[in-house]
Amino acid sequence: MHTCATFPVCSRPCARSSVRSCRCCTTRTTASPPIQATKLGKELEPYDLFWLEDATPAENPAVLRRVREHTTTPLAIGEVFNTIWDYRELFEEQLIDYVRSPGPHAGGITALRRIFDYASVYQIKSGVPGPTDVSPVGLAAALHLGVAIPNFGIQEYLKHSPETDAVFRPAHRFHDGLLSPGEGPGLGVGYDDAVAGAHPYSPAYLPVNRLKLDGSVHDW
Repeated sequence: MHTCATFPVCSRPCARSSVRSCRCCTTRTTASPPIQATKLGKELEPYDLFWLEDATPAENPAVLRRVREHTTTPLAIGEVFNTIWDYRELFEEQLIDYVRSPGPHAGGITALRRIFDYASVYQIKSGVPGPTDVSPVGLAAALHLGVAIPNFGIQEYLKHSPETDAVFRPAHRFHDGLLSPGEGPGLGVGYDDAVAGAHPYSPAYLPVNRLKLDGSVHDW
């Protein structure tokens, strides 16, 4: 895909800084009781957050509805969703402002495009995650999809390691707060098998949160 478009970026290190020109995005643990989430959204209004993410459990729209009724802070949800059907109630009642599904979790480019098209009917924007556990392929797909949708909001971006970039040789570039998809063919991502072979696969897992008292599994 040939394009010279650039995208505004949400970078988590930037969001934690005191730079005045950077509007903050913040994530709240979904374990918060409804009253705490509601109070937090209200108290954050003077700070003009870009969004408050995961203020409540995404699968419990009744609680999210309560937060929505009491705050004007924009709300973002979606990293735990996998299909367009997960969003139906949230979209139709306009309970959120940003969709946070990454392409690899949502079924790829076509499935994520369907979600964004559905969201656009309700003036809800995209906010695709860009953590380093989503490969340069996933990030490139998100960038090119952002070119194609009318309701692009922002693209999260965390820089991959030099070793990762050496394997995938991504065409996208980050400069001056903007991401450019680049002009490489396809998604603008290559693959160097020889370089990849020098870095054997090592399994990695997300941490499990357990209570210190009895070791029982607990929400993050």
